[in-house]
Amino acid sequence: MPAVTEPKIIAGNANLQLAKSIARRMSMHRGMSVNLVDARVERFNDQEIFVEVFENVRGEDMYVIQPTSNPANDNLMELLIMVDALRRSSASRITAVIPYFGYARQDRRAKARTPISAKLVANLIETAGVDRVLTLDLHAAQIQGFFDIPVDNLYASPVFALDIEHHFRGQMDDLMIISPDVGGVARARELAKRINAPLAIVDKRREKAGEVAEMTVIGDVKGRKCIIVDDICDTAGTLCKAAETLMNAGATEVHSYITHGVLSGPAVERVSNSVMKSLVITDSIEQGDKVKDAKNIRIVPTAPMFAQAILNIWGGMSVSSLFETDTLVPIYEGLYQRG
Repeated sequence: MPAVTEPKIIAGNANLQLAKSIARRMSMHRGMSVNLVDARVERFNDQEIFVEVFENVRGEDMYVIQPTSNPANDNLMELLIMVDALRRSSASRITAVIPYFGYARQDRRAKARTPISAKLVANLIETAGVDRVLTLDLHAAQIQGFFDIPVDNLYASPVFALDIEHHFRGQMDDLMIISPDVGGVARARELAKRINAPLAIVDKRREKAGEVAEMTVIGDVKGRKCIIVDDICDTAGTLCKAAETLMNAGATEVHSYITHGVLSGPAVERVSNSVMKSLVITDSIEQGDKVKDAKNIRIVPTAPMFAQAILNIWGGMSVSSLFETDTLVPIYEGLYQRG
């Protein structure tokens, strides 16, 4: 059945810039103005969150754009309260667009007497009244199964493939994709297949959380331009040490493509002072001036992909078409030229 109402976007405070960019992209695709729903998401003096929607949303197809990045708890509560406000205002369908899904790293019980926080967050989102979730590069694919509602998990690898083909034109034969650990091999292999590059692994051993004791390169990286691929860069300690290990093993250059730039604590300084020539992240998490001013950190946009995904969901069309690099070329409209 064709959609009757237009898709409506509402945004929290976590990544307002991305929400505005998505609205602009949707306006281009629709040939008509798509604006963020007029609302206020504020805090009382005691930091309680208050949401008020100023437009009629009865019977509307609503898309709430809110990554649950730092501060994770505040942004998660904003999302839940916005959803509750929309549900009580009789919205017909509510899709939570969560570019970065916080708590995703707590997806299993690695030790005794620990929580599975990703499942708890999934329960909270469902209970609040979300009908479906749209997200990007979940840390663990099984998190989709934590929900009893549809979950569309987009991938950054098609966009990264476009970016690599654009920035390494004429050097593609020198590239080698690197997984920074054994657990990330599937993600790295996916990108390696897209750009027809070989794959190597940096094997790491941790003594305790946040500290890496030893690293070994599995594969021959001598004379190669290495591209480390991962989903999250937090404090960048592992990433910078992996880059150093690769250079010591004979790599000529090291670059990194990371979907979610959490970049907490000393991350920016570490990256700026590291042997990495560039760190490429997406705008799934809103970054401050410190990151934007860093000479070797670059941000690629996800708004074109999210805008098309929202329109596909609204129109009842496939979202999986966005998993293909060729599909994204016209969507990114001249940002990347192939061939």
